[in-house]
Amino acid sequence: MIRLAKETDVETIRAIYTPFVESSVVTFDLKVPSLLEFTKKFQKIIEEAPCLVCEIDGEVIGYAFADSYRSKEAYKWTREVSVYINKDKRTNKYGTALYLTLIELLKCQNYRNIVAAITLPNIPSVSFHERLGFHQCGVFNNIGFKFGKTHRVGWWQLTLVDVTEPAKDIIPLKEVLETEEGQKALKAGQLRLNV
Repeated sequence: MIRLAKETDVETIRAIYTPFVESSVVTFDLKVPSLLEFTKKFQKIIEEAPCLVCEIDGEVIGYAFADSYRSKEAYKWTREVSVYINKDKRTNKYGTALYLTLIELLKCQNYRNIVAAITLPNIPSVSFHERLGFHQCGVFNNIGFKFGKTHRVGWWQLTLVDVTEPAKDIIPLKEVLETEEGQKALKAGQLRLNV
């Protein structure tokens, strides 16, 4: 099932994230954040937007979240999204289910855009995002240095609303979840898991 992450999930989420730090350039963290650092980041994210987990047979096998994108106020309608799946359970099915749910909840909250950063080359991640409607909007060359060399990062964007309409106030996630629309959004990716 797809559900909202709880603070008791943080240690498991961190364990899923650890191999991405230690052996890939998917993330530019150079060392694994401490449990305290990871918990603080989790708490900051869930104050404003969803952090979801995918649980299969009682085991959390992946997570997705919508972090803030830059600090200036005009960016507040945009979130940066990420998804991480346990290396033994990687299929597009779980990532897609998490992202679909995340996207629907963000729409309910009145967010306007989501962006994803992808270290290049990464054909599977690019294909995954483009299948969900993201389009490439830019590339930074030699922007990150990890494992002794520089890396390019591409940015993909998905617009969630009619951009000609004025921005609406962001609705807190807690309020969204009390609505029928919010509950439907929370279940958006569930059917995908059963395919």
